Amino acid sequence: MSSGIHTGFEEASSETLDESLKRTEIHDVLRNDRRRLVLSRLGEVEGPVTVRDLSEYIASVESGERPAPRNVRQSVYVSLHQTHLPKLDDLGIVEEAERGVRLSHHADEVTVYLEVVPKHGLSWGEYYLGIAVLGLLVQLAGSLGVPVIGGVPPVALATSFLVLFALSAMYHISLQQTTLLDRFSQS
Repeated sequence: MSSGIHTGFEEASSETLDESLKRTEIHDVLRNDRRRLVLSRLGEVEGPVTVRDLSEYIASVESGERPAPRNVRQSVYVSLHQTHLPKLDDLGIVEEAERGVRLSHHADEVTVYLEVVPKHGLSWGEYYLGIAVLGLLVQLAGSLGVPVIGGVPPVALATSFLVLFALSAMYHISLQQTTLLDRFSQS
């Protein structure tokens, strides 16, 4: 990286940046909790994030304390600075920015596999499955003549769940950093 701020990253080779990441590289990146947290955090915020801010965030997540103990923050900072950020940089997933690091345009190859689900939350797959199961149960209830639902035409029931499914999918796609059309236009 050639900007004025020095974080210890080595410049990524042009071969890595010009090619798509291999599946093994993606799995290697996602296998590590700290690298996943870096990608998640960089995807949540607008603009670059300093290594210090990343280390404080990750240390808080790992320790469950805010602020995290100094020794934990220091340990995270050193591992980010010496290991994780250089690896992500070498693969072209992050890049140095004027005031820290940010996701590069190659990050989508990895972040597409990164779905952070809160402890008691639903993944998108579980959400869509829930809509489908609920739709089938409502259709079954309608065909069995359950009061209120039995009075609604089956086509209207099916259409309402298809519309809900389509609106949910459109919302989900809008949250993604790139779409299928974007990926086709890049190749």
